[in-house]
Amino acid sequence: MKHLYLVFFLGFTFLAASQNVPKGKLTGQLIEANTSNPIPFSSIRIQTADPVKLISGAIANEKGEFIIEVNQGVYDVIIESVGYEAQTLKQVQVSKTTALGQIQIKVSTQTLDEVTVKGQKASMELALDKRIFNVGTDAANKGATAAEILGNLPSVQVSGEGGVSLRGSENVRILIDGKPSTLVGINGSSGLQSLQGNLIDKVEIITNPSARYEAEGMAGIINIVLKKNQNQGFNGAIESTLGYPENFGGTAIINYRKNKLNFFLNYGLFYRRTPGQGKLYQEVYVGDQTNYLQQTSQNNVTGLVNNIRGGADYFFNDKTILTGSYIFRSTHVRRITDFNYLDYLKTLSKVYSDTYRQQDEKETEPNAEYALTFKKSFVKKGKEFTADLRYLDYWEQSDQIYTQTSKFGDGTPFTANSLVQKALNDEYERQWILQADYVNPLGKDGKLETGLRTSFRDMINDYVVTQQQANGTFAVIPGLQNLFEYKENISAAYLILGNKKNKFSYQIGLRGEITDIQTELKQTQEKNPRNYANLFPSAHFTYTMNTNSSVQLGYSRRVRRPTYNELSPFVTFSDNRNFFSGNPNLNPEFTNSFDLGHLKYFDAGSLSSSIYYRYTTGKIDQIRTVDAQGFARSLPENFADQQSMGVELTSSFNVSKNYKADLSFNGFRAKIDASNINSAYLVDTYSWFIRHTSRIKLGGGVDAQVRANYEAPQETAQGTRGYIAWMDLSATKDIMQGKGTLSVNVLDVFNSRIMRTETLGETFYTNRQMQGRLRQINITFNYRLNTTKQAAKQRRSMMDEDN
Repeated sequence: MKHLYLVFFLGFTFLAASQNVPKGKLTGQLIEANTSNPIPFSSIRIQTADPVKLISGAIANEKGEFIIEVNQGVYDVIIESVGYEAQTLKQVQVSKTTALGQIQIKVSTQTLDEVTVKGQKASMELALDKRIFNVGTDAANKGATAAEILGNLPSVQVSGEGGVSLRGSENVRILIDGKPSTLVGINGSSGLQSLQGNLIDKVEIITNPSARYEAEGMAGIINIVLKKNQNQGFNGAIESTLGYPENFGGTAIINYRKNKLNFFLNYGLFYRRTPGQGKLYQEVYVGDQTNYLQQTSQNNVTGLVNNIRGGADYFFNDKTILTGSYIFRSTHVRRITDFNYLDYLKTLSKVYSDTYRQQDEKETEPNAEYALTFKKSFVKKGKEFTADLRYLDYWEQSDQIYTQTSKFGDGTPFTANSLVQKALNDEYERQWILQADYVNPLGKDGKLETGLRTSFRDMINDYVVTQQQANGTFAVIPGLQNLFEYKENISAAYLILGNKKNKFSYQIGLRGEITDIQTELKQTQEKNPRNYANLFPSAHFTYTMNTNSSVQLGYSRRVRRPTYNELSPFVTFSDNRNFFSGNPNLNPEFTNSFDLGHLKYFDAGSLSSSIYYRYTTGKIDQIRTVDAQGFARSLPENFADQQSMGVELTSSFNVSKNYKADLSFNGFRAKIDASNINSAYLVDTYSWFIRHTSRIKLGGGVDAQVRANYEAPQETAQGTRGYIAWMDLSATKDIMQGKGTLSVNVLDVFNSRIMRTETLGETFYTNRQMQGRLRQINITFNYRLNTTKQAAKQRRSMMDEDN
């Protein structure tokens, strides 16, 4: 299939270059009918009327502007954009230069689900500075969580523990609707496993952000945009999911708008059971003796999650909007994990001890978010002011009991190794964020952007681990009780200047951030203040070779501050042989990122390619140590530096009317220098990821999808990360005269999505495999409100035209 892509791409390029006939130029700008705001990244197609034949096409830029070169003649112009009504301009005469001016596009009267439910229409929109994935079009996402949806996107990997990586780096900033949110979670990206995918509209991946974005996130930014409607009248959709292992849930997305007031409400409720398993083999070298550990684990996680997002928009006029919104999520989790440890001394032929340990954890996570946003557009086109105030309130309580029994190899009780322990862990986060942004056009194509942002964040981690004594009482284990306080204040300002001259455009920006972080361990009175001010320049240069081909060179400086979990010294105690904790002495890491990208549109598809280079100082990564008794500890440390360089390709191709194929590939080299920790930790490694998706129309209104993924092995500072391969299948069909859609998917068909790692040290060797989620089967039913038979027919017609 890869060779087929290449043949088609080269063929189209040759044909386009070989034609020598009079050319015309068609220009215009797409704006929203009610607000006159530009509509970015819309699809424009040029075709003949009789017979109907696609001639050319283009994607509008971020200002809604487009330029299309085509042979002079008379054509129909078809305009489509997600969330807006399709519009056809009949019999447009294209001469040497034809200007259509501003074209007003009406917001769709259908719900968002009606527009995007079929996987063929604009599932992926490519731009030089970002890629937009309309995840509602992917049948495999039905019944999935936000973490699982991200794992299905090009360049994104999600580990078994829920960690998110972009282009092989876990240092990525995840936003909700362009802002930090409690929905992401207090511990990195952990909250994404409790966010229902049915509530998500689209995902934006920005690999080289400009100065308007926070400097946080070395590899870039992933922005998750939630569904929201502003259409007049009552609109909505309801969706229910049934799956195995147990996955029961439903969502409702509704809005009601009358004149100047729009109310919106999203609600999701689901119960899910997630079984997983793992195994570990370890050798520990003590003098001339080798001791062995064979460990297995079986975990069963059940969770009940409520997600509520509601609010209102008030339109003072068509240029001034005030929005108030509220998000609440309540998560109740029960986690039971069974561990079995077989210990051997000197030889694997005889068991020294056999230990069983069970973790029984009850976790409660209520969190809330309040936001108030004001947006003012001025008479001068493109001039606007936005202010946003939000408050985040997060709380997590974990109550764990560990029961352990042990016996010697001959079956006699190992009393000293049989115990009962308890761990209590309360975490709190309060955060205020205030941000203001101003955009002012300069001349015809220039633009000046500036803004201010400040945030205040207070976090507390109160933990204690106790062990049952001979008399039945519980006593604190020495060193495992403390109160960790984290206070953070970040203030920022940025300035961006951009302009365009002929085919060349540029955007240069500078962001300054002042960071004040205070950490304190109350029990031991250990304080570790961090105060630093930094400048973060960015630059993007674009050259448009023609309407279907552009090149962009981008640069940005980024920072990755240690997360709260990486700083907190609380030790995870569930696995009695493998302990994880934070490091209060961590420093931030800084990255200089360069990216050269090319975007090419063909009549039947598109190809996005880029080469990138990143240089990081103070890279944060885990270092594993094992003592003579076989107890391991993983602790985050600052490495000296890391260099990453690679190539990325993303293609979307309509092979035929009934078959569409997407392919993404990322190959990279990483040079890791952790010699500041151990002189042997110097690594030069190569790896690659590939993902292929086929969407096929089977007839009878059934659309099928197959997605295959492969991640190649990769060396790490202490060993290797093994390969991962898995496949997903899905199918959808419209029912109930177009008002409903039935979806079926099988995730990880062959139960092969297994994380494999090898870790080596001077005194140990560890081989670990972990499968955080087993094969999942889901059936999802979606019913759209305020959908007429004619609207369904129009949606089907639009989808067929796109193919």
